[in-house]
Amino acid sequence: MLTKTPMNTLERRSVAALAALYCFRMLGLFMVLPLLALYANDLQGATPALIGLAIGVYGLTQALLQVPLGMLSDRVGRLPVLLAGLSIFAFGSFVAAQATTIEGVIVGRLLQGAGAISSTIMALVADLTRDEQRTKAMALVGVSIGLSFAIAIMLGPLLAAAGGLPLVFNATGGMALLGILVLLLAVPRVRRVATHGEVGTVPALLWRTLLDRNLLRLNTGVFTLHFLLMAAFVGLPLVLEQALGVSRDHHWKVYLPVLVASVLGMFPLIVLAERRGKLKLALGIGICSLVVSQLLATGTLGLTVFCLGLWLYFTAFNYLEAALPSLVSKSVYAGGKGTALGVYATFQFLGAFVGGVAGGLALQWGGTSAVLILCAAVALLWLPLALSMRTPDNLANHTVRLPADSGAAEAVLERLRGAHGVVDMLVMREEATVYLKVHADAFDNGLLAPGPEAMGGPLPEHG
Repeated sequence: MLTKTPMNTLERRSVAALAALYCFRMLGLFMVLPLLALYANDLQGATPALIGLAIGVYGLTQALLQVPLGMLSDRVGRLPVLLAGLSIFAFGSFVAAQATTIEGVIVGRLLQGAGAISSTIMALVADLTRDEQRTKAMALVGVSIGLSFAIAIMLGPLLAAAGGLPLVFNATGGMALLGILVLLLAVPRVRRVATHGEVGTVPALLWRTLLDRNLLRLNTGVFTLHFLLMAAFVGLPLVLEQALGVSRDHHWKVYLPVLVASVLGMFPLIVLAERRGKLKLALGIGICSLVVSQLLATGTLGLTVFCLGLWLYFTAFNYLEAALPSLVSKSVYAGGKGTALGVYATFQFLGAFVGGVAGGLALQWGGTSAVLILCAAVALLWLPLALSMRTPDNLANHTVRLPADSGAAEAVLERLRGAHGVVDMLVMREEATVYLKVHADAFDNGLLAPGPEAMGGPLPEHG
């Protein structure tokens, strides 16, 4: 759960700076999403299949490098990895800006993805915040992603109208350089890099994570969700321009109000899942909305119906994008949150890559209708997999610091091992930390005594 204790000045500064850095980077990635399908046609050698590859290819290098770079930052420090990642991202953006061929843009996008620093940013957030503030800090950084998407949907078409794809990619590179300045001037230095079981990837836990059936369902879900995001944006901009006659420099006037309205559309699903305990029903409604949205967005029924389909799509996407990582955190074994989320992110970016490629091939084979039908079919295949998922029990996670004295530490471990309500327990001696997953209603929090002087105190994560 989120603690009511306020952040201190260092934590507020750190979170604000890292959220801004994250925002600058994601803004550049999101800006090109509704543009490449339209503007890349002007590039030499462009075909629908290659345009789809250009849209999704950044996800390939993101997927391959996200976890390794996060682990590298545990060894060499956060700053070198972040500086290298932002520099590579900026270089890839400038390569794409100078490209006159579709192959050049693909190379630039591949390099953009190689600047895979999301997991390192989250690890740095953990380094710079106290344990009891970490969940709150992660949530605040996460908000920057949604904010970036809303700004990018409006800003991207405006920049493209003024200077085409070169201006958009140059602006993306410029924001990466601005992120480097934020990193150097505003982010406090870390004296000691720590491995955080709830944030970083633990190599020894990777196999256990991959074999967990419930986590596999969630990983498949985020793969599908981002497949749909990339594939849909191969077709949707073309429907707006070609079938509905909306000029490309006015597309933001369609996207932005629909995106804002979709935020309101999320609340009934959140209430259904969280307050009424109908999680599977909310997931099912969200996935069915994705299916219907693609069928309504073909453009054959006019702009109003297209906007309704787009609203259903954004509502479902935003809800599922928020719900799935929360379910990962609730479903994962004790101490495996960071590893599980690292694997989850890998599946997410793989979905983006495959979605872009598949969307481009479908466009080349059968036009925009084939793209949207493909998206509807893939979403429909996801439905039974999601509904077969086991609903997480009412469990809570606790992080407990072990005392330095080995005898006292063993006494603490013995008490916790025999405690009623403990579902899972992971001891990380190199961190002097115990991760617990307990039944929230059955576990006696008093067993976590003797308190902060000896143990670092019980640190609730979420319920």
